[in-house]
Amino acid sequence: MLQKPVFLFLIGILLISCSQKEPVPFADIPESYPVLWQVFEHPETYKTQILYTQIDRDSLGNPVFRDFNVGLDDQVYFYPASTVKLPVAILALEWLAEQNLPGLTANTIMLTDSVRPSQLPALVDSSAENNLPSIAQYIKKILLVSDNDAYNRLYELLGQDYINTKLKEKGLNNTMINHRLSMPISEAENRHFNPIRFVDSVGNILMEIPARETSEIYANTDHPNIGKAYYSNGELVNTPMDFTFKNKFALSDLHGVVQRIIFPENFSPEQRFQISEKDREFVLKYMSMLPLESDYPKYELPEFYDSYSKFFKFGTDKNPIPERFRIFNKTGNAYGHLLDGTYFVDYETGTEFFVSAVIYTNADETLNDDVYEYDSIGFPFFAELGEYLYQLELKRKKERKPDLSEFRFTYK
Repeated sequence: MLQKPVFLFLIGILLISCSQKEPVPFADIPESYPVLWQVFEHPETYKTQILYTQIDRDSLGNPVFRDFNVGLDDQVYFYPASTVKLPVAILALEWLAEQNLPGLTANTIMLTDSVRPSQLPALVDSSAENNLPSIAQYIKKILLVSDNDAYNRLYELLGQDYINTKLKEKGLNNTMINHRLSMPISEAENRHFNPIRFVDSVGNILMEIPARETSEIYANTDHPNIGKAYYSNGELVNTPMDFTFKNKFALSDLHGVVQRIIFPENFSPEQRFQISEKDREFVLKYMSMLPLESDYPKYELPEFYDSYSKFFKFGTDKNPIPERFRIFNKTGNAYGHLLDGTYFVDYETGTEFFVSAVIYTNADETLNDDVYEYDSIGFPFFAELGEYLYQLELKRKKERKPDLSEFRFTYK
């Protein structure tokens, strides 16, 4: 069992909604989870937040949620890294449905131009079967391997105003998306968006979107800082790194986005993503697809192993993930932060649960030095936390076994 001070710390921040007859998650962690122990014993060092949702089924088979958390605080800033790609990908499909334009689909050719030095064009996509970019191809790459350029193209399509307004409307109140990824350009340049053309197979223009900009400044008004120093253009700067103009995506919002796409009926209509069932199934398929199961885009070993972007339970295990498991998720990894928001399924036992977590692994408190404890702490933490919750779920008594057939897809 955990030592008394740690136990009291956990009990103090758990949202407990289970009966006294059921085990309290995280209150009795076996010593066989050494990294989990270490992280829980040093919450200030690792700045860990965990949100875990048990799922039971009512008499009609509908999901009923019960939440538990460790360290959850939506007002505490962490860098969300690539997790922001998930809501942007889904919003691209919502935007597409709103256009209601004949011939304009997720597979329509999408050509991105450039009108400013900071912008890059995208007129080809060698990963696509037809070598041409599209919304669908960008979403596939985002969900399969967390492609940065694919996210940037959808960010440029939608713009900051659309993204942030839509997310607020859906009740995701602790989220703000305001920049491209892996492009070192200014806050002002990130408020400019490329011109875009959608064309048919013979080059006829179906829709033309001019270059745009927003006058609204999306910033973290509490001016969060991380670390004690950071590298910029190869030079060490001995001050904390300013994240005022960086993306924000609170853990409860990440968790909520995953839940909205898995079980939209558990949310009011205005909180759901307004996409068709066909588009929802498309998102679910590629959220859960493994890189090696994809043909276009094509990903190969040794770089793209099964758990390449599936942190919970499997960590960095290079072995194939057994077919009984499917993980519908989105991960992130930057500035010492590791994140994963997941709906975890075991078809054989009928196990299903949601879990989202973030951990900060940066002992020297220096950003951009590529010295992070991802391999020694971060990935093992996710592997142990996923295994611990999976074993907890196997032991948990449920009145009804869920029908998980809607989450089975043909991947080849």
